[in-house]
Order: sequence, then C-alpha cells, then structure tokens
Amino acid sequence: MPRKSVTSRKSHAPRKGLVPAAVAAASALALAACSGGSSGEPEPGASGDGGLTPVTVGVIPIVDVAPIYLGVQEGFFEDEGLDVTLELAQGGAAIVPAVVSGEYQFGFSNVTSLLLGSQQGLPLKVVAPGNLTTGESGKDFAAVVALPDSGIGSAADLAGKTVAVNTLNNIGDTTVRKVVDDAGGDASAVEFVEMGFPDMPAAVESGQVDAAWILEPHLTRALQSGAEPVAWNFAETDPNLLIAAYFTSQQQVSEDPETVDAFTAALEQSLTYAEEHPDETRAVLDSYTEIDPAVKDAMVMPRFTAELDEAQLQLLADLGLEYGMFDEPVDVSALMP
Repeated sequence: MPRKSVTSRKSHAPRKGLVPAAVAAASALALAACSGGSSGEPEPGASGDGGLTPVTVGVIPIVDVAPIYLGVQEGFFEDEGLDVTLELAQGGAAIVPAVVSGEYQFGFSNVTSLLLGSQQGLPLKVVAPGNLTTGESGKDFAAVVALPDSGIGSAADLAGKTVAVNTLNNIGDTTVRKVVDDAGGDASAVEFVEMGFPDMPAAVESGQVDAAWILEPHLTRALQSGAEPVAWNFAETDPNLLIAAYFTSQQQVSEDPETVDAFTAALEQSLTYAEEHPDETRAVLDSYTEIDPAVKDAMVMPRFTAELDEAQLQLLADLGLEYGMFDEPVDVSALMP
C-alpha cells in the first residue's frame, strides 16, 4: 500500500490525489522539544489568529484507523478547530519517535508497543482507544490460520510448529501464546517467524510456515485461498481486548492541553460514529488503502469505542510480563491521560 497523507483543511472530505508522505524514522528515541501551544487565550483547538490549529497524526495503512479518516471526512476535527494532516507510516517504529520528537503531535500504535515504549522511559500518553476485538470467535479481524491438511486443528496443536507474526515479541505472539496455553498446549514450544502480513497467505499456502497469525484484509485473502482458522487469539484472549490506541507525548499535553482536548473530543466522536455507521467506515478504506473490492466486502472490521479502560492496558501488560516481554511490571497508569 502506498504511503500517503490527507489533510482536513479547507474541506470536510479527504483530499483527492493524495500525495506521498516522507515519514522520517528517527534513529534514536531522543526527547526533543515538542511544538508549544499558541499564546493568549484562544478557543480550545484554535490558533491565535482565529484559524485552525494544524496537527499531524501518524497512522498506519490498515483497517484499524478507518475512524479517524471518517472523522476528517465528516468534519469533526474542523469543528474542534483543528486542521488535521494524516501521515501514513509503516508502523510504530517510525510513529513513536516522531511523536516523541514533536514531528507528529499524535500517533496510532498497538498497545503492546506503547507499553514497551513507556517502560523504556518514553513520555507517552494514550488519548483514546484505537480498536478492539469483536469478541467473537469465528468472526473477528484477527486469527491464526493453517491449511486443512496441516495437522493443526486447535491452538494446542501450534506447539512445535512455525507460526508467522508481523513483529516478534509483541501483541501477536503474546496473545497466541495465551490461547495455546489455555488450550492445554506448550506455548514455549511455538516457533515464531517474523513476516509481513501481505506475505503470509502465500507462505501458509506454500508450506513456508505451518501457520500464520494474520489480520484483515489479509485474513480474508488467506481464507479465500483455502486456509482455515485454528485460533482466534484476540477474541479468545479477552472479548474486550484493546488492540491499539491513539497517543501523544507528555510534553504535548503539558504545553498545549487545549489542542490535546480538542483532538480527543473529535476522535471520540469519530470512533462512536464509525461504530454506528459500519457501511461508511468500510467505504472510507478506499481513501487510504488499496483493497480488492471482493475482499473488502467480505472481511470483518474491528470494534470501535470511545471508552478508554485502564484494565484493558493492564491485561496486555500482564501478558507481556508473563511471557518475558517485560523484565518487571509496567506502570500502566503512566500511559493514562
């Protein structure tokens, strides 16, 4: 998928002809000064001259961020006085340092990556949920798949097998280990292989790996190619599992709380609207992804909510500790608003 940017300025709809965005992956997670808020006493989210306050948000070209694109399209951010530019990056490895340095004011990342960053001393603050599991085994946007003749019929059978994940030591393998253990298998015997989601359907079909933990729209691609689900690791870990979140830096919160409040309000409205208007949410994917129409129509979308619960972060922090991702307990409260 191409890397693009979209801005909310001058229109309540995504700009046509989206242009490539050069997203710098910082070589070090150094703490640099973030952009300060405007002087005087402007309205929340408004610039000192009465115009819109520009903010840049780092996002990933996946179905999970559909609500923020929909919110830009519906004008929710402009209504809060914000001129939002959405910059597509490949993942949190680029987005987290860009937010910390102030290049982006806000970003999107899976919760486990944010927990890792917080434990490493990065001043990150979650402002809103990103997306959740549907909570339904058999109808979720993430699953572990294998071929029918693989000998893998359940999560327990993954022990001793190779399983593709997009990033080692992250939310994928911790939740897979969880469901393997719960099914009576030996989670320590699973061999994880790092691989991009787009490459996983072919890798399973060719036997390059025994199974793959895969997300939409690539999950539907794999199922249409003959793979079968053997575990729904998100839904089976917890029916209310929070997968990702939108975040900012502590410095942004301290120096420009009005913009943070305005962004959070618009994002919460976007998340609620997305959940209540699933057809519009699915349709907005065309503005920043390239998904085959047949796949887009068939795939399962995540669940969206504006409610942020610290217990959801704690669940993944506990799993990370249990499976050796963290050397000591993570202070989840440090990430909360």
